[in-house]
Amino acid sequence: MLEPLVAYLHYLSIILTGGFLVGELVVCRPGLTSEQARRLPVIDIVFFVSALAALATGLLRLFFYAKGVEFYVGNPFFWAKMALYVIIATLSIKPTRTFIRWKRTLAGSGAAPSGDEIAGVRRFIHIELGLLVLLPLMAVLMARGIGR
Repeated sequence: MLEPLVAYLHYLSIILTGGFLVGELVVCRPGLTSEQARRLPVIDIVFFVSALAALATGLLRLFFYAKGVEFYVGNPFFWAKMALYVIIATLSIKPTRTFIRWKRTLAGSGAAPSGDEIAGVRRFIHIELGLLVLLPLMAVLMARGIGR
């Protein structure tokens, strides 16, 4: 019963990761209010936690369940999936730092972020979402042994 539970938590965390990333995109838009700017770091934390949960449950599946380490590490789609994860994680640093800075600025001077700043962060989130869409494709190819 533990293996299906870990698989379920893995899929759930992936869905939550995508959902909260979309949430960031929806909230971070032109005309961003002070309240929305204060909410973005919280949404970003939940995005981060769900992405870590996806990684943790994925590693559990890799080492203890599913088809075993040997099946996956020889597959280029496994490594493409891992690379996509690292790229998305790296790209997410800029929005995270920006959200924190906006929150501090709002607490101090109360100045709202500029339209250019918002557009810049949205570009990063769009790229993250575009890459995130490729992760399930890599997973499907990998799980079916394509590329071995």
